[in-house]
Amino acid sequence: MKIAIDAMGGDHAPKEIVEGVMKAAAQFKDIEFLLFGKESAIREYLTDETRIKIIHTDEKIESDDEPVRAVKRKKQASMVLAAQAVKDGLADACISAGNTGALMSTGLFVVGRIKGIARPALAPTLPTISGKGFVMLDLGANSDAKPEHLLQFGLMGSIYAEKVRKIEKPRVALLNIGTEETKGNELTKKAYHLMKDQDAFHFIGNIEARDLLMDVADVVVTDGFTGNMVLKSLEGTGAAFFSMLKMSLLSGFKNKLAASFLKKDLMELKSKMDYSEYGGACLFGVGAPVIKAHGSSNAFGIFTTIRQARDMVEKQVVGTIKDEIDNGTLGGTFIHE
Repeated sequence: MKIAIDAMGGDHAPKEIVEGVMKAAAQFKDIEFLLFGKESAIREYLTDETRIKIIHTDEKIESDDEPVRAVKRKKQASMVLAAQAVKDGLADACISAGNTGALMSTGLFVVGRIKGIARPALAPTLPTISGKGFVMLDLGANSDAKPEHLLQFGLMGSIYAEKVRKIEKPRVALLNIGTEETKGNELTKKAYHLMKDQDAFHFIGNIEARDLLMDVADVVVTDGFTGNMVLKSLEGTGAAFFSMLKMSLLSGFKNKLAASFLKKDLMELKSKMDYSEYGGACLFGVGAPVIKAHGSSNAFGIFTTIRQARDMVEKQVVGTIKDEIDNGTLGGTFIHE
C-alpha cells in the first residue's frame, strides 16, 4: 500500500514527521511512502530512502491560515498535494499533523465525501482508565448536526472500532446530560430514537460526560460543537492535573524523595492518558482514510498514526462504510446534502 504524508504540517515538521516515517518504514515492509514538502528540509532527516519518495513543493498551509481559503488558493501546498495523490489513486491514505480545519476541507473538497454520507466526522481515540480507550465523534468537523448525522456517526464509529480496534460488537453510546431516554435537547432525543430503532450497530443508550473515561462505551457519538468542547476540557484538565501534581511533588524534600520512587509510574500514567498514543483523528465519511495527527506529534506519534492508516486500508474500513450505506443498513434514514 502507499501512504501520502504531509511532511511540512505540525509543530515539529519536518524533523519529527520524517523520523516517524523512518520508524514506520523499518517496521512495515508493505508500505511505500510519498512525502510532500520541501525536499532539502526533508532530506536533512532522511537516513534511508527505501520505499520512500519525495515530492517537492515550497508551498504549505500555515497553522493560522483560514482553512477553506487556504485549500482553494494553495493548490500546491504539501497537504493538498498529499490528498490529491489519494484522489488520483496514487496513494491509499493520507496523513497530516497540520491545520485541522484545512485538512477537513481538503478531505471534503479534494478526496470527496462518500455518497450517502451527509456529513463527515472527526474521530480520535481517547483514553480510558483501563488503557483500552474509546472512539469519539464528531469532535469538530460539524458545529451543527441533525439526528440523522449522529446515526451515521454511530455506524462509522462502530465499523472502525470493530475492524481497526478489534472490538467485537462495539458498544455505541450517545453523549447526553442524563442516561434516561427522555433527557436531552431535541437533537439528542430524536437521535436516541433513531439509534434505538436500528440493528446496524450495538446501541447501549445515553452516557454522561463524567463517565467518558470509565470504559462504559467503545464509541461515543455527539455533535461537533459539544465534542470539541469535551476534547478541550479533557486536554485542559489533564494538563492542569499533571502540573499540580508536579508542583506538589517538588514542594519539599520528602515529596521530592517520594517523586523519585514514583517517577516511572507517573510517566506510565501520563503516557496512558495521552490520546496521541492511539494514533490520530480519522476523518470519517470521505472516500479514503484521511487522518489528522496531533499538531505537537513527535516521531512516535507519527508512527502510531501511520500504523492506524495501515490498519484502516488493510481492514477496508472506508469500503465497509460505503457498502453499509449502499445496502441501506440504516433503513434509508440517511439524508443527502
